[in-house]
Amino acid sequence: MIQLILFLLIGALLFLSLIFLVWRSPRAEKGSAALVEARQALVALQTGLLPMELIGRIFAREDLEYVRSQAPAPVCAMFLSERKVIALAWAAQIRKQVLNLMRFHLGSARFYARLTFRTELALALQFAGLLLACRALQIVLYVGGPYAAPRIVGATVATAAQVCSISEQSLAFLNSAQLGVLPVRPRGASL
Repeated sequence: MIQLILFLLIGALLFLSLIFLVWRSPRAEKGSAALVEARQALVALQTGLLPMELIGRIFAREDLEYVRSQAPAPVCAMFLSERKVIALAWAAQIRKQVLNLMRFHLGSARFYARLTFRTELALALQFAGLLLACRALQIVLYVGGPYAAPRIVGATVATAAQVCSISEQSLAFLNSAQLGVLPVRPRGASL
């Protein structure tokens, strides 16, 4: 009789551990998805949206001056309209990627990254300032066009670069070089 109770108890523990593992696995996948999404947002900001060459081309006054000097007024108006659409799309993408990073930091970063309270507070203030700057930039671009706010563009880019730097440090553990991957040994090398 004692053996039967012991086997039932072991079976119940195995069943409960199986339920626990099944219940816990979606959270792990959600956490992994948040990490990947944050890394993608960081890469999109650093390589796709914040390079100075891109910003210089979107907001280049030389292009406007050239079009004004060479083209009739309707072409110039169309150029300004298209450049405005491009600048607004750029600002919207900056805001979207910053929101993705912010969601990661709000929901997951303290569990994965070792950020101090001071760093988290500074990051929260920078996120708030950056989102405010992005919204202000979108409004100014919508009302005044792509050449109306060069200082806001510069401030937005500078703050975004700071946020990217802090986020990169908190996501550094995702790099395979820092995950403790064993070094590759040349053939014939001894242990």
